[in-house]
Amino acid sequence: MSKEKVILAYSGGLDTSVAITWLKKDYDVVAVCMDVGEGKDLDFIHDKALKVGAVESYVIDVKDEFATDYVLVALQSHAYYEQKYPLVSALSRPLISKKLVEIAHQIGATTIAHGCTGKGNDQVEYQIAVAKKANEAKK
Repeated sequence: MSKEKVILAYSGGLDTSVAITWLKKDYDVVAVCMDVGEGKDLDFIHDKALKVGAVESYVIDVKDEFATDYVLVALQSHAYYEQKYPLVSALSRPLISKKLVEIAHQIGATTIAHGCTGKGNDQVEYQIAVAKKANEAKK
């Protein structure tokens, strides 16, 4: 009997690696890492997800879309934090959420999870963006 699939926004860090171990008890975990150009060892992240228990692991190259549709637009509009720091990391959340929803639909996943903690507002950004994108996809 197969389990329901869950998409996990996977960074390769401790929180999302532990999340795989926890989630795999009830779900088939599909780990998804987005390459937005941070320069991480993506092969290592892909393999680590499988090693800790994901049934599938994907690394999706979204650098061009991120640069063109998000970063460039923000820089052109002078979107800076405290008038000096470009809002680049926060800009990746809507794109990552969009891609997670697309992949969930493609593979029939019923749930999307992330490993964000309460330290910042990343968890809220993901949850709102995923809900919005999922609702848009239903229309």
